[in-house]
Order: sequence, then structure tokens, then C-alpha cells
Amino acid sequence: MTGDGTTSVVLLVGELLKQAERYTSEGVHPRVLADGIEVAKNALTEFLDSFKVPFDIHSPQHEVLVRVAYTSLATKLHHALAASLAQSLVDAVLAIRRQGTVDKIGERRKDDDAEDAPMTDSPAGPTYEPIDLHMVELMKMQHLTDVDTRLVKGLVLDHGPRHPDMPKRLTNCFILTLNVSLEYEKTEVNSGFFYSSAEQREKLVESERKFTDAKVRKIIELKKAVCDSQLDSDGNVVGEPKSFVVINQKGIDPLSLDMLAKQGIMALRRAKRRNMERLQLICGGTAQNSVDDLSPDVLGHAGLVYEHTLGEEKFTFVEEVRDPKSVTLLIKGPNAHTISQISDAVRDGLRAVKNTLEDGSLIPGAGAFEVAAHAHLSGEVKKGAKGRAKLGVQAFADALLVVPKTLAVNAGLDVQDAIVGLQDEAAEGHVVGLNLTTGEPMDPVGEGIWDNYRVKRHMIHSSAVIASNLLITDEMMRAGRSSLKGEGGPGQ
Repeated sequence: MTGDGTTSVVLLVGELLKQAERYTSEGVHPRVLADGIEVAKNALTEFLDSFKVPFDIHSPQHEVLVRVAYTSLATKLHHALAASLAQSLVDAVLAIRRQGTVDKIGERRKDDDAEDAPMTDSPAGPTYEPIDLHMVELMKMQHLTDVDTRLVKGLVLDHGPRHPDMPKRLTNCFILTLNVSLEYEKTEVNSGFFYSSAEQREKLVESERKFTDAKVRKIIELKKAVCDSQLDSDGNVVGEPKSFVVINQKGIDPLSLDMLAKQGIMALRRAKRRNMERLQLICGGTAQNSVDDLSPDVLGHAGLVYEHTLGEEKFTFVEEVRDPKSVTLLIKGPNAHTISQISDAVRDGLRAVKNTLEDGSLIPGAGAFEVAAHAHLSGEVKKGAKGRAKLGVQAFADALLVVPKTLAVNAGLDVQDAIVGLQDEAAEGHVVGLNLTTGEPMDPVGEGIWDNYRVKRHMIHSSAVIASNLLITDEMMRAGRSSLKGEGGPGQ
């Protein structure tokens, strides 16, 4: 739902059940613990709202967004790659972010079902449409190394021109997007043509081709109208030379390709429908279902279109466009495993940037929230809880420390020293996280380590609900083994 934070939820649920087991083994009823967990969840939701740091979505600080993306990526990829990718992810999300209108000004829906609802802005600045991350295309290319992954502010098509004489690289291009069949098609009903001489056969073939050739000629006429209009009276080119690219969703037969190639037109056939829709967002122009009413105003524009050959595969790049409403992340790597690892991390990183822009707030990372929340639950909330619900609150408070503990374990640090150091600093009113290099407390805000508001909110809600549901289950059984006796099943 939120992209990142899945491991945190799993850890927290596991630790909550572990803490609860301490109490249930002493005879505390699971329903009492579940009530305490509910009290803790509600208190933490309020505490999270007071703990968050505002983020200006009208003039977002690029550096802060890069740090948000880096925080998400660095847990999944090595640091050099995470640093280079973070910049690309922020550029990608800002490129597809669009100003728009919302129903109510200055309000955000508070119900839990609206976690992914768009953040509505105050009247002081413009409003923005919800960010659609499907506008960032992830294109995988098994080539070079992982650090060669880059952002293409344009489109990458996974096929190339199908004619050897067509140009391989064009600049200052007009782009015509078509959904018109430019090939000879057989009739849908069974029919036969009979002829008695070679001349009659030639006429028959010629009349069949005439229909398709007429459509191709209309495209060629449009190309001449927009590209050859810059010739002076002596036939010399005036200004920057212009070129023409046709991208068709349907087929183009060899004879039609030949006619287009002779005119210096690059033509791609059988393009995917989603790429056709992206082309209009990237280059502008209007897709045409007929060649009858072609005019210069239906054309899009790109500064550079070129073909890239990789082994037997061909890719076509459409770049240097004026205002891309869709972009492509070209994920490169030496093998399928690396590419899949990068693409999973990239999805989480994109969501992290999107969440920041839609929430308008951030949470200090490196375990800072969990340490502060532990102190809050153990103090004020536990005092305010009535009766045995205090036990559930304490169980939740202790469980929260699993996040900084796991960070310390993964960094090879002494867990107890690290946690005690963090709690001492937090007791003095500081917001502190764990420095994984030294094991000392540090300021996550100064270091630029940020978590998403909605990720933490989901983490609190999900873990409390899942743990409560598991606690009040009557009996838990595992295949072939009793959960009470720990005896082997019939197979042992």
C-alpha cells in the first residue's frame, strides 16, 4: 500500500506476540492485552501527528526529497547505487507531478481508508493532482552494470525500425502516432480471384496495392509539407533540418516500409498500446485512427530519436522532449537477479517520494520515532490506562524497540549499549536515532534520515490489528506439530 515499511510491520507483529507471550504464560487473558494494545495504538496515532516534521509541498526542497529516496533505497541496495538512483527517482516524480484541482481547500480526509488520498493544499499555494506512479515506466535492459541505471525524460520502446535502409538516428523530429493498418490484408470472407493471363494478374495485384499505397502517400505528403517547407528557392535547407518519425500500433508491410525508407522516414510498427498512450503525454500531438485528415497540428515533437542495438534486441529511444508528463527509468544490470533487485527497490523509492509530496510531512528516521514512542507509551499513556490494560500498553511499548534493536544487530553493534544510549538521550528531550557506523546516538534530522508519515501510521495500525487478531484466536496449530507440547507429528 505505501511501498516501504513491510519489514518493520513484520518485525513489530512478531515482537508484539513475543511480548504478549510473557504475560499470557503468567495467566493474563489475551483479551486484556488486546484492549491495552488498542489503547496504545490510539495514543501512538496522536503522538505521531505531534512528532512529524512539516514539509513544504509548494516549493519542495530537492535535497530533502533526495534524502528521503536515499533512506528508502540504502536499506536495499549498496550505497553508491542508492545515491545515484535517489536523484533520478526525485526527478522522475517531480516530472510527472501535475497541478490540478481538488474538491475542498485546506482539508485532508482523516479516516483510515483515505491513507492514499491526495493531500489538499492550503489556499496559499497551488493544488496538485494525485501522483500516478504508472507514468514512470520501468524498462529493464540486461546490459553494463547496475550503476548505469538512468532516468530517460522520454520513452524507450523495446523494438526498432524493421527496414535496413531506415535512418538509425534523427534529430528535431516530428512524431506521428498512428493506429492504421498499412499492410495488405486478406479478405475476411472466403473469396477467389481468377485471371487468364499475366497482365490480368499484374492489374489485380496493382489494384490491391493501390489502397494501401494511397494511405502511405498521404503520410509522405504530410512529411514533405512539414519537413521540406524550409527549403529556399535554390533547394537549400533554411534553419535546422527537420525529420519525421511514424510510430504505428498496427502493421506496416515491407512495400510500405520501403516507400517510407526512401523518404528518410523512420517507421516503427506494432507498438504496444500503453506506449502509444505515453507517446502523446511525452511528445504531444494526437493519435490518428485514419490518414484522411492528417495536418501538422496532430504531430508531436522530440529533439532526438535513435535506435540502440543490444545483441539481437533493438530499443528505440525518444528523448529531448519539451514537457514530459511521463518518463522512463532504464534499469540496467549484468544479470536478471540484479535487475529484479533494483526494480523492487525503485518502486519503494518512488513511493517514498510520492508519499512525502502528498503527506506534506516527514518523520525523523533511524529508529528515532520508535525510541520516542516507547518513552511516551511507558510514561503518560501507561499512567492514564485503567486496570490491566496497562499490560497491553507496556507490551506495545517494549515491542517498538525491536526496530532500533534490529538496526543495531544488522550493523554488528552491541544491542544493549545502543538502546540504553538512545533512551538516555531521549529522556533529555532530544530526537535521536542510531548511528549505524559508530553505535552512538545522532540527530536524524541533521543527517537527513527520513521516514514517511503514512508508512509509520500504517505500521502502527497494521501491527496492532494483526497482533490483536492473533492473540484472541482460540487455538493455534501447526501442521504435524502441536503448539502446546512441541511433539513431533506422525511423520517423525
